[in-house]
Amino acid sequence: MTITKRILPKWGSFVKKPNLSQKLMLVGLAITLLFIFLAFFAPVFQSWGWLQNPREFLANTPQEAPSAKHWFGTTLLGHDVFSRTLFGAQAALQVVILATALSMIVGVPLGMLSGYLGGRLDKALLFLMDSIYTLPGLLLSVTLAFVVGRGILNAAIAISIAYIPQYYRVVRNHTVSVKTEVFIEAAQAMGASTWIVLSRYLFFNVIQSVPVLFTLNAADAILVLGGLGFLGLGLPEEVPEWGLDLKQALEALPTGIWWTTLFPGLAMTFMVVGLSLLGEGLNEFVNPRLRGENRK
Repeated sequence: MTITKRILPKWGSFVKKPNLSQKLMLVGLAITLLFIFLAFFAPVFQSWGWLQNPREFLANTPQEAPSAKHWFGTTLLGHDVFSRTLFGAQAALQVVILATALSMIVGVPLGMLSGYLGGRLDKALLFLMDSIYTLPGLLLSVTLAFVVGRGILNAAIAISIAYIPQYYRVVRNHTVSVKTEVFIEAAQAMGASTWIVLSRYLFFNVIQSVPVLFTLNAADAILVLGGLGFLGLGLPEEVPEWGLDLKQALEALPTGIWWTTLFPGLAMTFMVVGLSLLGEGLNEFVNPRLRGENRK
């Protein structure tokens, strides 16, 4: 029996000679960190007087073009587009991180239990997850949003359901392959309980792809949240949200008011691109085959 050694990423070569995938990952990381910074410090900037209250509109001229006073212009109701774009990043990150975390918390343990125990539990969970996976994610989120209502937690719950099968399937498949390894059989022979085997021996060997899924699902969740907001099913109306702002901006677009659509749409696009590039780059570090191909 031969023991294969896991190929670890070489951080030295990453720093000295980054390939195209690694360069794009750095771009994605920079974009993601920028949005996190803006979302975290937006309330601070508002308290310093650098940003307007995103809910304030009576003091501004409606549909004013971008200027030194209002960098991104104002909306039909007089909201400052720059302020609402920055606070929209805060709302998006709150919902997306919560949604992907919920799906990971549910999907990872179920995948480990299903793959390790097998039997009827495995068949039942496979049938359930495959049934959920066949449904379009946006349609499922819209249906659940009708049921749970609007709000940050409710939107996160509605979005997270669609991603649970992905974590379940990846972790289950890894668990099925790892549970036959020698160190798992040795732990079982020494009388280790199921909990000990799952938590101490299996967990860190089956979650390599979870960070990749987390970032890619976060990118997709931003689009789903934007769709829910566009349909009026996302966050409450008083919360700045890109999807709701785009819905309201479309009414003024035929009249030449382009800035209310452009800047929220660009913000959503850049955040999705940043998370997607970060996820694809992380995939290279956890996938030995990709690292080998990129060395050639």
